[in-house]
Amino acid sequence: IMKIDVFTPEEHVGDVIGDLNRRRGMIQGQDSASTGVRVKATAPLAEMFGYIGDLRTMTSGRGQFSMEFSHYAGCPNSVAEEVIKKANAA
Repeated sequence: IMKIDVFTPEEHVGDVIGDLNRRRGMIQGQDSASTGVRVKATAPLAEMFGYIGDLRTMTSGRGQFSMEFSHYAGCPNSVAEEVIKKANAA
């Protein structure tokens, strides 16, 4: 699980939070500043590949983010079954 810190203009906060939720993210909080909003969240690393491109598209190139390792966690059964199926097929 990765700790994610996204900075976005205020008008794009809903899109950013919605996208993080679609990536199985958990929103930890948000802080408003005069120049935008910082959204803090956690999400699985496997869901975050390609995020920078999606963030730039959602925010017209004005969003930024950083990501760092947070902790290990189990995955949902549906994800585990898919991984096992791919491993058995190989």
